[in-house]
Amino acid sequence: MESPAQRRLNAIQSHLLPSAVSAAEDESLIGRNVTSSSSSPPFFVDQQYSVILPEKLQTGKWNVYRSARSPMKLLSRFDDHPEIGTLHENFVHAVETFRDYKYLGTRIRVDGTVGEYKWMTFGEAATAREAIGSGLRYYGLEQGACVGLYFINRPEWLVVDHACSAYSYISVPLYDTLGPDAVKFVVNHSGIKAIFCVPETLNTLLSFISSIPSVRLIVVVGGADEHLPSLPSTPGVKFVSYLKLLGQGRRNLQPFCPPKPDDVATICYTSGTTGTPKGVVLTHGNLIANASAFCRKVKFYSSDVYISYLPLAHIYERSNQVICCNNGVGVGFYQGDNLKLMDDLAALRPTIFCSVPRLYNRIYAGITNAVSTSGALKERLFRAAYNSKRQAIMNGRNASPIWDKLVFNKIKEKLGGRVRILGSGASPLSPDVMDFLRVCFGCMLIEGYGMTETSCIITLMDVGDVLAGHVGSPHAACEVKLVDVPEMNYTSEDEPYPRGEICVRGPIVFQGYYKDEVQTREVFDDDGWFHTGDIGLWLPGGRLRIIDRKKNIFKLAQGEYIAPEKIENVYAKCKFVSQCFVYGDSFNSSLVAVVAVEPDVLRDWAASEGIQYEDLGQLCNDPRARNAVLAEMDDVGREAQLRGFEFAKAVTLVPEQFTLENGLLTPTFKIKRSQAKEYFAKAIANMYAELSTSEPAPSKL
Repeated sequence: MESPAQRRLNAIQSHLLPSAVSAAEDESLIGRNVTSSSSSPPFFVDQQYSVILPEKLQTGKWNVYRSARSPMKLLSRFDDHPEIGTLHENFVHAVETFRDYKYLGTRIRVDGTVGEYKWMTFGEAATAREAIGSGLRYYGLEQGACVGLYFINRPEWLVVDHACSAYSYISVPLYDTLGPDAVKFVVNHSGIKAIFCVPETLNTLLSFISSIPSVRLIVVVGGADEHLPSLPSTPGVKFVSYLKLLGQGRRNLQPFCPPKPDDVATICYTSGTTGTPKGVVLTHGNLIANASAFCRKVKFYSSDVYISYLPLAHIYERSNQVICCNNGVGVGFYQGDNLKLMDDLAALRPTIFCSVPRLYNRIYAGITNAVSTSGALKERLFRAAYNSKRQAIMNGRNASPIWDKLVFNKIKEKLGGRVRILGSGASPLSPDVMDFLRVCFGCMLIEGYGMTETSCIITLMDVGDVLAGHVGSPHAACEVKLVDVPEMNYTSEDEPYPRGEICVRGPIVFQGYYKDEVQTREVFDDDGWFHTGDIGLWLPGGRLRIIDRKKNIFKLAQGEYIAPEKIENVYAKCKFVSQCFVYGDSFNSSLVAVVAVEPDVLRDWAASEGIQYEDLGQLCNDPRARNAVLAEMDDVGREAQLRGFEFAKAVTLVPEQFTLENGLLTPTFKIKRSQAKEYFAKAIANMYAELSTSEPAPSKL
């Protein structure tokens, strides 16, 4: 007689499409469901990418979604290496398997010049991490101490992070672009004992060295001791170069102090749009679970090459590194200058490129602008090639190679010519841009959704899923449900698609905010669900679409609710728009926008119109330029089917980009809305004043 567990398994497998289930998903991986119901009737499965479960044991709505790749158990370990439970064990596995393979590459020579990529092997990185960890022990750092990393992406960042894992230190990334007050807060809040920095960030530390009493050791990366700036005599603080620490560690090697899966691996401080940063506490088990679920969806190879330019202080890049390490992927670092990224891509020729919609939108705008100005014949050729190849992709066929030869190979070279995977995260990517990139670069483009609090990924598109406009299904290490938000008219009963606040549970979810029980309680409910604050809807196939943000919504004077981020993502496709801030409030009936322009596009337009100007600022203030940009934004808005009240009715053009330095962006490149409102207060007031004078006077009765 069949057992209940076997009956459940048979019921699930009879519903799932064969392509939806990983080959690794067999009975040996199926165990008791420790979160959602394990004694309820068989799962309701009518979707390819997700299965649906009831929330409670015997009662409750069937509204909990899990990956169809692992419906009976939330994944916490790699399928092929279940013995790996910590970042230390992950790196040890990589060293044992890929010791002589290229691991960390950089173009910057010792003298500061730029050449071809020079590589450190996994074995060499392992030797360096043992020396750095031993050096920290040599200076008296105890197990469990917090170590700050205060510099941009380079090989030493990962070596130090591996050392922290091997010796059970807790790494605390410090954004190099955070202001002194935020850095000082993070250092003091986490009680950091040692900080690794570069000469530039050292100067920031020295400006408040007396205000960070927990720090006992500062290690300067780059250069030797004799080249360090003259350092103050600070009681209790030792200054040493990275090279000297490396040498001291080699002469005083110490045994590893391996962590356990439940030990804290890192405290990642999220710089939100308001308030002080919050320290997200993530364990080794959290990060391994996240990486293992990703690797069940996407296959990586030791021949792959990844370019690292997204901030390592951000969980997106951090989780990518865990995945690269596990699979023996070579990681080449950019020079440190985003303006030189294209040159680095040409030199490295990566096979994996992960970025954010902001850059993909610029690539899209650059290509479409080049096509539209290439002449009628070339434009027709591009359109024919694009439509033919897109149709083939959507129908699951291979496109004719002639189109790549005639049109797309030149475009592929922009990213080095070898990219097979494009990854996108941090904010929604327009479906049009996604389709465009898939066609032009001829590779899989995978969009995901996640947060620092969930060790990065919550949902991820499946390989081979060509439908755009969603962020995929839950990966195998978590389960997701949507909770009603009645004040915004979002409910799980909505037709045709259930809507609500996205809530997550599983081994990827963080332990809480460091030293902040109040905010931790605010985001967890009694059943252990983490409430993200994002609003989503379920599409057919069990795929999630992000449609709103619970906190960023506002109401116009006529009562219409506005989700500004959605509108900004639409306008980002406009060729004139580099960045966009959409504003509205309950005192006005229409929206206005501040646009940081694409300088070259605006200058080309001015030249074509014969407009004379002294500088970009003067051109931005020209009414003709504002009208042209607003007209283009209107066209893009109509194409995206924005509703009438979602159109910006006035625009201000600014030559200055929104940056971390001017306080308008978070380190994850999200607009700080309250700061932007204050920063552009005069422009906003002027636009509304202009609109009020242009509106027709009310008719007399």
